[in-house]
Amino acid sequence: MHYSPAPLHIPENFLSIMVSVICWLITASVLSMAISRTNKSLGERQVPLMGVMAAFIFAAQMINFPVIGGTSGHLLGGVLAAITLGPWAGMLVMTAVIAVQALLFQDGGLLVMGANILNMGLVTVAIGYGLYRGVSGGSRALKLSVAGIAAWLSVMAGALFTSMELWLSGYAKLQIVIPAMLGIHALIGVGEALITVAALAFILQSRPDLLGENSESARGSRGWVIAGGLISLVVVFLSPLASSDPDGLERVASDLGILGSGQSAPFEILPDYTLPFLGATPASTVIAGIIGILVVGVIIVLIGQGMKAKS
Repeated sequence: MHYSPAPLHIPENFLSIMVSVICWLITASVLSMAISRTNKSLGERQVPLMGVMAAFIFAAQMINFPVIGGTSGHLLGGVLAAITLGPWAGMLVMTAVIAVQALLFQDGGLLVMGANILNMGLVTVAIGYGLYRGVSGGSRALKLSVAGIAAWLSVMAGALFTSMELWLSGYAKLQIVIPAMLGIHALIGVGEALITVAALAFILQSRPDLLGENSESARGSRGWVIAGGLISLVVVFLSPLASSDPDGLERVASDLGILGSGQSAPFEILPDYTLPFLGATPASTVIAGIIGILVVGVIIVLIGQGMKAKS
């Protein structure tokens, strides 16, 4: 069984059962709070925006950009989700994206999914929202600068959490894995910051009300939803051009000698973001990506509709 990890997507067998269970307990506790808080505050017009943001982040994560020394990275998107949706809805969106990646595309293990959600979905959103809210009344330049810093820090935090989990699992020495992971992800974080700032600059230019403080006008419109969906499709069509270089975690795992122990889920649906009957072709990747953004978008909209009804 093969696997194709993306930055910080931990495959099966990289973490011990105990560490995986602890991560699941932490993740479940935080998500329970996120669901409760979202139930109380979700507005009707925010639901489509959640779906669009989930689709965009999923599509953007399909495009790896080259970093240095034959290593690649891609957008995580937690800071972008936090700033546009708020912390609790942002966490739910990131959770849906990571879950669909694992269940539908076998990207990341199932037992370790709690760790992947914690590292990439919860920690990144918390950092992004916390730092950005601190300058919510500042100038546009200040907001974008802080958003870029938060995006870079979110990647570093995810890499640090992953390093700690590998160490606690007994698969890597702390003094080796932390410098290796943070060194590579410091460069990947620059790409995360640039993409995040570019996306937020576009939103501030075209729809600054979307970044308001939970005002009704900031919760999307039909035109914005259509535009966001089209942008996500364009990104998916560009996915065959993604870098084929190994990502940060894959490179570090190879250097540590644990890469061969990684396994994907014990089943295959759309492995490696391709359709099995089409093989690893550009058309196969594009079609799989379209399926992915539709699935994650529908899941988030259905969750949002249920929460909106309760609130």
